[in-house]
Amino acid sequence: MNLCIDRGNSSTKAAIFNHSELVENFHFDIFGQNEITKLFENFPIKNCIFSSVVTENDEVIIILKKKSHFFIELTHFTKLPIQNLYESPETLGKDRLASVIGASFLKPSKDILVIDAGTAITYDFINSKKEYLGGNIAPGINLRLRSLHEFTQRLPLVQINSESPLLGVDTNSALVSGALYGIIFEIDGYISTLKIKYPQLSVFLTGGSTFYFDTKLKSPIFAEKNLVLIGLNRILQYNVQN
Repeated sequence: MNLCIDRGNSSTKAAIFNHSELVENFHFDIFGQNEITKLFENFPIKNCIFSSVVTENDEVIIILKKKSHFFIELTHFTKLPIQNLYESPETLGKDRLASVIGASFLKPSKDILVIDAGTAITYDFINSKKEYLGGNIAPGINLRLRSLHEFTQRLPLVQINSESPLLGVDTNSALVSGALYGIIFEIDGYISTLKIKYPQLSVFLTGGSTFYFDTKLKSPIFAEKNLVLIGLNRILQYNVQN
């Protein structure tokens, strides 16, 4: 079995795969020796991949290396099952890279746009030849609402509501609808523009804010919350085989 770990700033996601099949996934607020030990006690883990956006990982990496038969840490030097054409691969977010690899694995030989809706919204494109061509980064919905509050004198900080009307009827609903539908139209705009050149475009939506948008978009999408972990597993498999 494979253990795939995605360590973020505030929490860690992990998943157990039996070859390509996701067996179970986990969410940890704290991820250290105790959590790792339990995973290895409960599953016959052989291979492990570790991806992190934080720098204090030495202890975790040492433990994972000791417990795994095969271990890799995802960096811009890691061998990939795709061609990465990003001009500064060392600055590319590991989650962005893993998500397009996961999408390409699920939809092989397809042109794919991956949208990850979280604190930021990322748009990443990989073509049918498995060439990652790049993408864009935009503020997420809560970041937009907080910015409107913090950079103006009178606009309140409001809570998101996915059932907001298209046009706000008061200041609170105007703020929420402006942020919500601004992102919806943004996403639809990316999809329709890319479909001019790539008419068979497949679209994946992932990230913590997915449920705000997935039912409101014009185009059909594939919602996959575990896309990054699926991509990490594919990277791990590729490196084990090579």
